[in-house]
Amino acid sequence: MDTSAKHSPTNRPRVVGVGELLWDLLPTGRQMGGAPANFIYHARSLGADAHLLSRVGTDALGVEILGKIEALGLPTAGIQTDPTRPTGTVAVELAADGQPIFNIHDNAAWDNIQLDDAAQALVSTADAIYFGSLAQRSHTSSATIRALLSIVPSGALRVFDANLRQEFFSRELLHDSLSSANVLKINEAELDIMAGLFLLGRSREEQLTELVRRYNFLLVACTRGAEGSILCDGRRLCRGGGCHVVVQDTIGAGDSFTAAMTMGLLCNLSMEEISELANGVAAHVSSQRGATPGMPPRFRNQLQQHAKEVCYAS
Repeated sequence: MDTSAKHSPTNRPRVVGVGELLWDLLPTGRQMGGAPANFIYHARSLGADAHLLSRVGTDALGVEILGKIEALGLPTAGIQTDPTRPTGTVAVELAADGQPIFNIHDNAAWDNIQLDDAAQALVSTADAIYFGSLAQRSHTSSATIRALLSIVPSGALRVFDANLRQEFFSRELLHDSLSSANVLKINEAELDIMAGLFLLGRSREEQLTELVRRYNFLLVACTRGAEGSILCDGRRLCRGGGCHVVVQDTIGAGDSFTAAMTMGLLCNLSMEEISELANGVAAHVSSQRGATPGMPPRFRNQLQQHAKEVCYAS
């Protein structure tokens, strides 16, 4: 599975995530969230030169979340500030099995991401760009994402995380996003929705194979919670078992899976190696509270040991 990655001058793959940066308002207090932000944090933990493109308000929550980003060691150059819109917030409840239930508030700063020079400079040298469906709920941010996808290098990974939330998606939006991507990450509930919208087959194998065929994906990953995942590249499927852990909550677990999968692709790991790494990372995040727990060194070591591309500075 050769992605022919050409890494950034740091000798690490440059990975850029674009979309929502927000506060998850949990019963236990607020925590930084947003799938692209979680993804970038975990990609950096695994060795990427990782950058987030988003927008926050000039309010107290915006100042606080920028401080949080810096405390996590992430660059803030790609995060814009909005003088009129508030920093995004999401009310989160946890079901008995640890699964989050989201209520995403409207008219947030991340709905107004602009196509500025900093965003274009980062994306023009990216080895991978990550985007989702949620940030495309507004015309402005959607147009910015489309413009950035048009200038990413031709050999880069374009990773689409379906991340279907509430009513913030449509068949047209999904088709356009799938057509713009070459890697897809989806969970079983989202795959059920897509199977209905796009008249895919009945079995998981048929559904994933058909998505690869229609959209010419390098790889499609379907996460299945405690049951692990299924990866499909159109020629074969790889089933990865889940890692048995005591679940604290699953917030950010899918995003960490996508980060590990992306890094595995950039380093030319096999499907089996990607599956083992990504399921292990996601299980670790599920065993911790919050979306951005510390990452044990064993995962970065595992990636480096299997890497068939130079993914780390010497």
